[in-house]
Amino acid sequence: MRLYVNIDHVATLREARRTDEPNPVQAAAAAERAGADGITVHLREDRRHIQDADVRALAASVRTVLNLELGAAPEIARIAARIAPFQATLVPERRQEITTEGGLALQGPNRKIGAAVRDLKRAGIRVSLFIDPERATIDRAAELEVPAIELHTGRYARTWRKSDAALRALERAAAHGHARGLAVHAGHGLTYENVQPVAAIPEIEELNIGHSIVSNAVFWGMEEAVRRMRQLVDEAPKA
Repeated sequence: MRLYVNIDHVATLREARRTDEPNPVQAAAAAERAGADGITVHLREDRRHIQDADVRALAASVRTVLNLELGAAPEIARIAARIAPFQATLVPERRQEITTEGGLALQGPNRKIGAAVRDLKRAGIRVSLFIDPERATIDRAAELEVPAIELHTGRYARTWRKSDAALRALERAAAHGHARGLAVHAGHGLTYENVQPVAAIPEIEELNIGHSIVSNAVFWGMEEAVRRMRQLVDEAPKA
């Protein structure tokens, strides 16, 4: 299973003082040295953490692959098309949210999402859609002819200590997505404590994890934080 490390919150720390450290490029290099298969960043419309210059620098320096998360805003999609990361993951985005709170709403026609998918694919970028683990939403993603989906694991992250219902939902969604011919990724709220049951789902081939890794990097250093997560993912017992 691939482990992509989201380094948004390295930039969050930098932007708290509007200075030049910590540097996301250095964080990405450390993550790669420790075994990350890819680097993920979210270029938000409000630029609250990652900046345009960060994305350009990472596109030039990342040695694995760059996964750019973005909303469907035409301005951001144009930036993505120019920079041409390996993968672009479309996510919902609201100015007032602290972090992404759910998956894309794909019910009914959505011209912005459809246009963004077309523009990104035209630029040769692999497109993934960040969605809730629901059968109908997965079917709609398949109709948009994207190669991949990322299942939102937020409900699982909130409830895993109390119930396995959200894990069962992820298992069903991953199996359905795989049956529809989609590559299945997962992420949001995954930590060192809860990652292994998700990593054990056989149809999931990629995890995106950021906040927990960056938080623990404060104590362990970035390489060690990624190394420990890498080990947990690799050792997850497969069904």
